[in-house]
Parts: sequence; C-alpha cells; structure tokens
Amino acid sequence: QLQLAESGGDSVQAGGSLTLTCAASGSTYGSYCMGWFRQAPGKGREGVAAFYPDGHIDYADSVKGRFTIFKDNAKNTLTLQMNSLMPEDTAMYYCAATFPLRCGLEGSYDYWGQGTQVTVSS
Repeated sequence: QLQLAESGGDSVQAGGSLTLTCAASGSTYGSYCMGWFRQAPGKGREGVAAFYPDGHIDYADSVKGRFTIFKDNAKNTLTLQMNSLMPEDTAMYYCAATFPLRCGLEGSYDYWGQGTQVTVSS
C-alpha cells in the first residue's frame, strides 16, 4: 500500500513558476513508477510526467522544456518543477504510483493522491 499527498498548488500569473510536491508513505517507495497527471475542467486526464524506477523520464510534449520531475527515494517525495507557466496549464494536478510494468504517461496507475489545484492567469 502507498499513500500519496500532493501540495504546492497555487494561483500564479502566466510566466511564473510553481513546485508541486508529492509525499509518499508506505514501503518500497523506490520500486514504484511515479507520475504526475492533470485534469482541467471539462477535459480528460492527461499524463504530464512519468519517472520510471530505472531513472527514465517521460514528459508530455506540452510541458517539455518547462517542467521537470524529480523523485527522491531517500525522502519518499516526488516533485514537479513547473516554469514558464501558461493559462493552459491550469488544472488539478495529481500524483500517482504504479508498478514498473504499467509505467508511462498512459500507464495504469494503482495509487492516487487527492490532487492540488494550479491556476494560471494571463
């Protein structure tokens, strides 16, 4: 079992930055694939970034070069550094975990946090 809790969401102006943090509790955190997802009002859930256990990282094309995902196995945290934010980044952001074989931006995730809201105004 893994419990996830996101924090760091806020309202910012376009061009600004935010850092989202996901705190995980439970055993064997280091063996999980971790990901950040987002869902805007009226839209489907979108994979933003995925961190594989071997260190491989996938980013959605829409955030490449602007967002950075980092997994700290010693602290059981997953962060998402978001720079050059745009209004289209406005969404509820979720942290999720799954087993390595189901990893990826479109993978099947087993554990989810409650989400943290990011709002970017123009």
